[in-house]
Amino acid sequence: MSVDGLPMVVPAPGLPARVRIHEVGARDGLQNEKMAVPTSVKAEFIRRLADAGLTTIEATSFVHPRWVPQLADAEELYPLVSDLSGVELPVLVPNERGLDRALALGARRIAVFASATESFAKANLNRTLDESLAVFAPVVRRAKDEGAHVRGYVSMCFGDPWEGAVPLHQVARVCTALRDMGCDELSLGDTIGVATPGHVLELLSLLNEKGVPTNEIGVHFHDTYGQALANTLAALQHGVTTVDASAGGLGGCPYAKSATGNLATEDLVWMLHGLGIETGVDLGRLTATSVWMAAHLDRPSPSRTVRALSHKDQ
Repeated sequence: MSVDGLPMVVPAPGLPARVRIHEVGARDGLQNEKMAVPTSVKAEFIRRLADAGLTTIEATSFVHPRWVPQLADAEELYPLVSDLSGVELPVLVPNERGLDRALALGARRIAVFASATESFAKANLNRTLDESLAVFAPVVRRAKDEGAHVRGYVSMCFGDPWEGAVPLHQVARVCTALRDMGCDELSLGDTIGVATPGHVLELLSLLNEKGVPTNEIGVHFHDTYGQALANTLAALQHGVTTVDASAGGLGGCPYAKSATGNLATEDLVWMLHGLGIETGVDLGRLTATSVWMAAHLDRPSPSRTVRALSHKDQ
């Protein structure tokens, strides 16, 4: 898929030279699909994403199948892709049992998923916020003892469908608690896509004041209100260099019905490459991968870049 030398590269001051894309399409992107996606298709999806140059690809989640039935094949899927050279394959775990399952298969990049609000903690984890943090503490400790890298997801950082606006200090409390447990990295989730750039900058500044360095922070934006790229650019201007995105814009949240798709990886790459920021990603191969997956899902990709580039080749 040709882009005819576009986008034209015009760097902007004050931005990082390189951004690491944390690809979540195979996990966050597929977890809310109504149709069953065969394990072999998921494995091929991950391999194609790696072939496009993505080096951090979240593979699956070791949650109970009753919670997220679309990811019930974690034990079958992970061994099919664990041989990928030079590719990190993070997996989500909800508790020590999930950690046991992940470690048994050789996973060494683990993620736990917390909430910044009581309502979402109850809906997603069936616990209070503090109870959920108490569950994660031994998970993080054991994962670190096994030499694993641990990421802490924080959902509802910018707004909650039940509680509305989320106080910044509340988000900071959860973030610092996860960091104090031993998390190597935090991902700030705009789960229902309500953030705006000033809000992003204010939260990042507060986290810095609370002792969380920018190089330990990633951002995870949903595009419900069309703000994901604007929010990403604000985060980059603050110094963030890790951005979560989902190939083809796949994804939602099964526990927050107002959550629409993630920031599309192709849309992100188009912007970053236009700014002269390195990603290591081949946009043509990535677009072809999303077109391929869209065919398996029997619907077009919501990514504007995928649509534009695939249309050019017709």
